[in-house]
Amino acid sequence: MSRYVGLLEEIYSQKHPDRSIIVELLKLDRARAEDIFLFAERLRSAFMGEGILVRGIVEFSNICRNECLYCGLNKNNTSLKRYRLSMPEVLQAARQVASNGIKTIVLQSGEDDGLDAAWLYELICRIKSDYNIAVTLCVGERSFEEYKLWREAGADRYLLKIETTDKALYERLHPGMSFDNRIRCLMQLKELGYQLGSGNIIGLKDQSLESIAGDILFFKEMNLDMVGIGPFIPHPQTRLSSELQGEVFLTLKTIALTRIVTKTAHIPATTALGSLEADYRIAALKSGANVLMPNFTPAGVKKLYDLYPHRRCLDDSGSICVKCMDNFVKPINRHLDFSRGDSLKKEDEAYV
Repeated sequence: MSRYVGLLEEIYSQKHPDRSIIVELLKLDRARAEDIFLFAERLRSAFMGEGILVRGIVEFSNICRNECLYCGLNKNNTSLKRYRLSMPEVLQAARQVASNGIKTIVLQSGEDDGLDAAWLYELICRIKSDYNIAVTLCVGERSFEEYKLWREAGADRYLLKIETTDKALYERLHPGMSFDNRIRCLMQLKELGYQLGSGNIIGLKDQSLESIAGDILFFKEMNLDMVGIGPFIPHPQTRLSSELQGEVFLTLKTIALTRIVTKTAHIPATTALGSLEADYRIAALKSGANVLMPNFTPAGVKKLYDLYPHRRCLDDSGSICVKCMDNFVKPINRHLDFSRGDSLKKEDEAYV
């Protein structure tokens, strides 16, 4: 057994893994990092089997109040045409998700001050009653009362990415936002019983390996049900437009180490990894990831949800994406799993 396999066994079995070990593993070159990917894949297979969970995403508004330095939806991007779907439009998209056999819909938007809490409450109720599918929300920082209202409507899960757990870096990247408030929102969502997802971006300006290792430890400490990890992709209408793209290899190592440390968190092969010079989603699925997310946003506005440039499959319907994904994963002997894919976590696994 190589020394690195011993280190992987150590961070897998420890209640509080050693950050310095994770940093050492993040530094490994391609030849030596193969141990990380093989270890992560063995765990993914043991915990999740060979099925790849399918979540249908609907991006219902690209309006955002924030100025995040890396995001194309930032409010200072005046070249972007803004939209907000009506309830009938979202319900039509939900019907398409359900008709494809998908048991989870992800309702995602920018942090839109115009999002009416009662409107979203009614939308959740309609989707739950009409289609009996899991509802995941991704609408950013809101009040405890709104989170509670949507949970009462039947929302099952909530995604709120931390992006980085380095507080100083977080606040440089998010003008006018508070790292402490982000953490407060995550804790409130957990308190309300949502299955909780977060995640980070790899390759942000001034991000260190120590910071990424801290992110991975945070994912474990929060006992997250879902973790999304993708590379930084510079957008021309942001203040980070001239920065280098995040490194794919480091992103894949982060995915694999997150699988090893968190064990049973659901980890997507993100669209960002599929939107680079090549499609790296298969590489992510071979590094511990177990989720794919076809996009069911209506064709007329799909290109306007402009988080980063060159997003994949913007001209294809969600139904076409599902068929493509089915063929996409066969060469690696995996298959699409259309179950709800609820959390595999147990509350007694939490360490905070």
